[in-house]
Amino acid sequence: MLSRVADSLYWMSRYLERAEHTARLLDVTTNLMLELSSRHTGGRWAYLFGSLGIPLNPALEADGAAIAVTFDVMLPGSVVACIAASRENARQVREQISSEMWEQLNRLYLHIRRTGMSESWLAEPHEFYVSVKEGAHLFQGITDSTMAHGEGWNFIQAGRFIERAGATARLIDVHFAYMERLADLSETPVQYLEWVTLLKSCTAFEAYCKIHTADMQPKRVAEFLLLDAQFPRSLRFCVDVVQQSLQEIAQLTGGRGSGRAERLAGRLRASLDYGQIDEILASGLSQYLSAFQDECWKIHDALYQTYISYSVEQALA
Repeated sequence: MLSRVADSLYWMSRYLERAEHTARLLDVTTNLMLELSSRHTGGRWAYLFGSLGIPLNPALEADGAAIAVTFDVMLPGSVVACIAASRENARQVREQISSEMWEQLNRLYLHIRRTGMSESWLAEPHEFYVSVKEGAHLFQGITDSTMAHGEGWNFIQAGRFIERAGATARLIDVHFAYMERLADLSETPVQYLEWVTLLKSCTAFEAYCKIHTADMQPKRVAEFLLLDAQFPRSLRFCVDVVQQSLQEIAQLTGGRGSGRAERLAGRLRASLDYGQIDEILASGLSQYLSAFQDECWKIHDALYQTYISYSVEQALA
C-alpha cells in the first residue's frame, strides 16, 4: 500500500472519531447545564475545552462556545472541521474505500453543512449531536461490513483507537482534576451527577452500572475506564485493538513493521493488562494519564516513521 493511502485512511478515521467524541461531549454538557444551578456551571466550558484540548476563548458565552466548537470551520477540533477533514482524506483515496463508505461520509458532511446555525439546531441541539454520533457509528459499521479487513482496514482501526485512547485519557484527567477543585464546594448530589456525566461522556454509564450498579465511587469509575478489558472505550481495550492492528499490518507487509511501533504498543498493553488501580492512584492518576498520552504519541510517531514518512533508504532496505 502506498504511504499516502495509508496516511489518508489513518487520518480519515482519526478525524471522524474526533468529531464523534466532540459531539458526544457537547451533547452531554448542554444537557448537564439544564440539571445544574448557575453557581455550579461556572467552570463547565473550561472543563469541556480542556477535555477536547482546544484553547478556550473567555469572550465566548455559553451558546457562543457551543456554536464555535460545533460549526467554526476555522477552529481545529470543531465538529464541522473534523468531519470536513475526514471527508477530504476519504476523497483522496476513494478507490481504496467502498462506495457505501464514501456515500455515508459525504451524506454526514452535507447534513452538517446544511444544518449550520439554523433554527433547527438552536431549537434542538440534542437531535443534531445525536445525528452526528449516529452518522459516525454508521460509517464505522459500514466500514467493517463492506471493506476487506486487510492493510487499509487495519490502518483505519489503528487511527480510530489511537485517537479514542488519547481523547479518553485526556477527558479522565481533566475530570478528576475538576472534581478535586469541587470537593469542598459541591453537595453530594452534584458530585454524583458529575460522575454520571463522566461515564455518559464515555458512553459508559449503563455498562458501568451492569458491573458496579449505580454506586458512583471514583476509584471504581477510574478502574472501569482505564482497565476494563471488554468495554470498547476503556484505555485497555483501545490499546489492545491498536496492538492487534499493528501486528496485522506487520504481517501483511512482510514483517516490515515488527519494530518500534509494535513494541511500544505491546509494552503499553502489558502495563494495562497487569495494572492495578490502587497502584495507579497511589503513584498519581494525573501523572499516569499524562504518561499514557505520551506513549500514544510515541506509537503514532513510530507508526508514521515505519509506514508513512520513512526515507527512501528505509524503503530500499
